[in-house]
Amino acid sequence: MARIVMKFGGTSVADLDRIKNVARHVKREVDAGHEVAVVVSAMSGKTNELVGWVQNMPKVTGANHSIYDAREYDAVVASGEQVTSGLLAIALQAMGINARSWQGWQIPIRTDNAHGAARILEIEGAEIIRRMGEGQVAVVAGFQGLGPDNRLSTLGRGGSDTSAVAIAAAVKADRCDIYTDVDGVYTTDPRIEPKARRLKKIAFEEMLEMASLGAKVLQVRSVELAMVFKVRTFVRSSFEDPDAPGMGDLLNPPGTLICDEEEIVEQEVVTGIAYAKDEAQISLRRLADRPGVSAAIFGPLAESHINVDMIVQNISEDGSKTDMTFTVPSGDVEKALRVLGENKDKIGYDVVQNESGLVKVSVIGIGMRSHAGVAATAFQALAEKGINIKAITTSEIKISILIDGPYAELAVRTLHSCYGLDKS
Repeated sequence: MARIVMKFGGTSVADLDRIKNVARHVKREVDAGHEVAVVVSAMSGKTNELVGWVQNMPKVTGANHSIYDAREYDAVVASGEQVTSGLLAIALQAMGINARSWQGWQIPIRTDNAHGAARILEIEGAEIIRRMGEGQVAVVAGFQGLGPDNRLSTLGRGGSDTSAVAIAAAVKADRCDIYTDVDGVYTTDPRIEPKARRLKKIAFEEMLEMASLGAKVLQVRSVELAMVFKVRTFVRSSFEDPDAPGMGDLLNPPGTLICDEEEIVEQEVVTGIAYAKDEAQISLRRLADRPGVSAAIFGPLAESHINVDMIVQNISEDGSKTDMTFTVPSGDVEKALRVLGENKDKIGYDVVQNESGLVKVSVIGIGMRSHAGVAATAFQALAEKGINIKAITTSEIKISILIDGPYAELAVRTLHSCYGLDKS
């Protein structure tokens, strides 16, 4: 017998028939004698609809601004998960399973007061553990908690993944199963490279890089939590037959296991290729090369919540001037240019240039720590395809390369092949 947390995303609970299918997955684990808690997202598209309602209220009320109370925003958008948790509890009860729904505030899942993007501080799991021990299935509304102001809070988009991992840590679950519309984590996006392979295992650090660099399988914060608390996490498909052979395998269910790297006996040099579209490059020309210039640039950008990624600095031959180039999401370009303009005198640049429509392609693998020449292989392979590299950043387990958008798919396929990831 094991203690399992199962999480189902929006596409998995998109309608009543899919909720019934989810109930069959849960019943399989209950029938095997396991203690089970379930975390659910809102039905597919529901959160977007609820957010739209809130954003349109100022127009309806005639307000001359688009500012609204973030606490009421949370009260509205969290209702999607409340509906799903109740419906799934009803479906389980109809199958003869002792189940009840839980909202975040009932457990409670305590968060900070950053309404709309709250972070989990503590989960009081004693009552859930007691109920699970009695054979009751806890169906928990994901994405929500209770703030210090005693108001409902939400965790930001994709927060149900974070809820599930946090609950798994709190109840000391043997594993956390994340059910989604894909059957695991692949070496790259199968829509771009049909030869992409499903990974049997991937280390927490690799998954964190994949998630932060464009892979949409898991939310970044959920991977961070899993890594900190060593929560063994399986990515599985909710669309497979719940009663198919192997689906109930406790130690090795179908899907991808995200785990500590010590569990991975044979570590590949490169595990996967990730990509992120809609990147933009901003260049500040002819800055004075003096202490504090970087702080003058990136401090105001950080205060404006603009995420800066790749940074490249070029010093002039005489050392008096420098060019600073960095990337931001395309949607933040206008905001970034406005912030830089407001701080031009303090920064001291001559001219600012920008280019949108770029793509960041990343090579990821914990095996890179102990192997030389990984970067050179990438550069040579891209050069042979005539793909120009605009910027490069590296870490122990990652190489990120900035290129023109139209070359994205060619670059992904090229790198996937040159590291042998297309070989079974």
